[in-house]
Amino acid sequence: MTTNKIAKPFLKWAGGKGQILSDIRSKYPSDLGTKINKYCEPFVGGGAVLFDVLNNYEIKEVLINDINKELINTYIQIKNNVNKLINFLTIIQNEYWDLDPNKQKKFYNKQRDRFNYLKVNGDKSVNIEKATLFIFLNKTCFNGLFRVNSKGIFNVPKGSYKKPTICDEENLLNISKKLKNVNILCGDYKNCLSFIDKKTFIYIDPPYRPLSLTASFTAYSEKLFNDSEQLRLGDFINRITKKSSKVILSNSDPKNTNKKDNFFDDMYKNYNIDRILAKRFINCDATKRSDITELIITNY
Repeated sequence: MTTNKIAKPFLKWAGGKGQILSDIRSKYPSDLGTKINKYCEPFVGGGAVLFDVLNNYEIKEVLINDINKELINTYIQIKNNVNKLINFLTIIQNEYWDLDPNKQKKFYNKQRDRFNYLKVNGDKSVNIEKATLFIFLNKTCFNGLFRVNSKGIFNVPKGSYKKPTICDEENLLNISKKLKNVNILCGDYKNCLSFIDKKTFIYIDPPYRPLSLTASFTAYSEKLFNDSEQLRLGDFINRITKKSSKVILSNSDPKNTNKKDNFFDDMYKNYNIDRILAKRFINCDATKRSDITELIITNY
């Protein structure tokens, strides 16, 4: 076990695994940090499991990946330019805190427009600015929800937080240290295939299969992850299982809304499937944030 300073997720993320981390942790391979000394996350998202592994185990090689370019840019900026990022975040935090609620809304909308401009135009010379705005919007938008429309435009309105912590300097510095030896990719999860071998533990947290027709509103990429993509991911898991790697997969449980829906039970019939209790947190109606079950699937 490591004794370094603790790093924690720097974003509030749709589908973040903080609330079920103990359930996932209970499934870690028993030889993680010894015989299993490589770690991979093909859908890193907010990184709750990533930081838990980095905080508590000696891992020689780590690879993270995500299709969200703005998310991965932010990981890279924290890794390589953390002091500059902290300076920018401190400036924008102080400016935002000094405004009254009406002016905060105008300020937020202006930053959102700027972020979308940079996102669409893809100017690599302003990556640090885009990372600053990405964190700012995450900390100040409604429910910390990163959502884009079919054109890839971030369209979440301002939240009601008066003085949110936009710059958590200590945590960003701790994260930067943890990421120094982490390889970071942006793209399809199959980019991770060559990294994975029998010494690798892989945590897979894809976009969840929607429990209803409207549940996909939390999409953080303009590319949809439909049932065909879920089946494609299943083939990927079969491939890396043949490499004798250790895999944990999270996903929604279709049986929450349809007891006869065996989509994942059939797809992963050769694996271990556990159902755990979780809560819906991203819902404007607090009465609908009820307990549901989620799936944790392992190949060992």
